[in-house]
Parts: sequence; C-alpha cells; structure tokens
Amino acid sequence: MTSARLIAADADTGGATLRAPAKVNLTLEILARQDDGYHALRSVMVPIAIEDTIAITPSARLQFRCSAGELTDDNLVLRALRATGFGDAPVAIALTKTIPVGAGLGGGSSDAAAIVLAAMRGTFGTPEVRDWVALARGIGSDVPFFLSESGALVEGTGERLTALAALPPWWVVVLAPAVHVDTGDAYRRLAAHRAQHPAPARPRAGSPSLAVVDALQRGDYAAVVAGAINDFEPIVGAAYPAVAAALAALRAAGAPHAMLSGSGGATFSLCVDEGAARALAARVAAPPDARLFVVPFAHGGPGRGATA
Repeated sequence: MTSARLIAADADTGGATLRAPAKVNLTLEILARQDDGYHALRSVMVPIAIEDTIAITPSARLQFRCSAGELTDDNLVLRALRATGFGDAPVAIALTKTIPVGAGLGGGSSDAAAIVLAAMRGTFGTPEVRDWVALARGIGSDVPFFLSESGALVEGTGERLTALAALPPWWVVVLAPAVHVDTGDAYRRLAAHRAQHPAPARPRAGSPSLAVVDALQRGDYAAVVAGAINDFEPIVGAAYPAVAAALAALRAAGAPHAMLSGSGGATFSLCVDEGAARALAARVAAPPDARLFVVPFAHGGPGRGATA
C-alpha cells in the first residue's frame, strides 16, 4: 500500500489531496520537567484511520478555508506552510476536519505534518535542504511523529523517534466526548498532583513503553493491553466528568481495556480485529454528543474505517 499520508495528484485540477490520520497513545509516560519548561516523555503512538483531508489546488494567491470555521485563523496548516518557506504559495487549501478537535488524537499536528511532507516532496515547489524533524518540532510536539508515517516510540519532547515495523491488523473503538481538554491545563493538574504524590522514578530500562514496543512488534495483543499506561488518565478523568463517563461507558460495554489518548478527552479501547471492535461498539451506550468511531490502525494508504 502507499503512504499513510497519501498525496493523490488530481490531473483535472493540477492539485493534490493529502490525508492526515489521527493517532492514539498506547503508552504515555510523563517524565521530569526540563530546563526549557517542557516535560520529557515516552510514548508509543500509532496512527489510526480517522482522517482529515486537505485539498490543494492552484490559485492566484494563497487561500485557506476549514470546515470548522473556528479553526480558520492561525491554523497549524498555515503555520506549517510558513515554516517550510512556502507561506506565499499560490494555492487554495481546503481542510476538511473529521478528527475531533482538542481530543488528544493529534488532528492539528497531523494536518501540519501533511503540509510538511507535501513540502518535502515538492508539492509547492523545490524545497530547501533542511532539518525537517527540527522544523516539525518547532510547529508542535506531536508533528515529528506524523512524519514517520508509522507507529513510533516517541521520546524527549517529541523529537526523538524510533519508527516501528509493520503494525498488527488491530482495530480501535474511539469514544470522544464533547469536551476540549487543554493540554496546558492537563500538565498543570498533573504537576499539582505530583507535588503531593511524587511520581516514581522511570528509568528507561524497564520502561512500560519499551515493553509495549516489543509486544507490538511481536503482535502480542495481551501484552500490549497489559502494558498500556497514560499518566494523564486519572488526573484528566477526575477533572473532566465527560471523560470519566466515556471511560465508564467503554468499560460497561466490556472493553478489553479503556484508556485516554494523549491528554484527552478522547478515550479508546484496543481490539484484536474488526469483528471484536464492531461488537464492542454496538454495546457502547455513548454519552450525549460523544462521537464513536470504529477504525483500524492506519497501515499506509487511505484509511478504511467508518464512523460507527
């Protein structure tokens, strides 16, 4: 199959369509705060087939529109375009949002990475030679992950990536409540909690994230589920009732496990195949206004998941 961020040329318009997948965090360890104010982390991230699309067509001048009107100003797509040196490209860009916003699914970061990848591949013109990972990190901490176009172990503040081999053919049920969890707020709440309850030391040797990487590469579903961890989950679940309700809904439906993605508020359960995922989704009593998705890992190429 082709790249997870497929750039599909359109012979009729001379444009292209970019596909930007979401992600979930199978692990998220928040480590010590660094001198620059950022927290180090370890996380196993995998792309999933909930996708935004970005249509690019020739234009007399740069134009941008987004299906979510509130995201039009200072969108990460525009930041990425400026960062790559093509901020005045004569193109019209239309971003269609499917990934829930502010949900810990990486939608904005994936949109930005799609633009960076397009720039690297000459969609907007001949690119300069540059450190693309550093450029992506300057846009946002999750953007480098999406450049990998695969699952990855992410460390540091998002800039250290170990790409994984082919992912297992697993599925996820994603339940995204209608709540926006601000990442800064999640970090502040975690810091306040740790001031009273210091976190245990997390040496790299013996890290649950490294154990999950090994299990994921072996296709050991039980071991991945057993090692899954998100340091934000108890903090965000306690602060946001809608998140707690989403986690409870998945567990009540018999989810093999239910956890938070990123800093939330999307929750998800990992399932071993499509049948198990759809059966679980059919049992979920979704809270009002929550969005339910049943999708596979993104294995390259356009995702084939559908809104449940």
